[in-house]
Amino acid sequence: MASLKAKFEKAVAESKSLPEKPDNMTLLKIYALYKQASSGDVEGKRPGFTDLVGRAKYDAWAGMKGKSANEAMQEYVDLIESLK
Repeated sequence: MASLKAKFEKAVAESKSLPEKPDNMTLLKIYALYKQASSGDVEGKRPGFTDLVGRAKYDAWAGMKGKSANEAMQEYVDLIESLK
């Protein structure tokens, strides 16, 4: 059976060729799970109110705080599988 890391990397590659583009909330969840799995908890200051996209991404990632890399990887894999 493939390791979780290998499954995660495969899902990352597959995320770029989904049959249709997910809605913005799903895209934010994909982003947040990816960042949590690859970088851990969010760090740094929250972007200013003029950077709406940056704030949304930051907030989505901050919502994953405390989730282990393995948990985030598994959720990412499951989410990408559900979108195929």
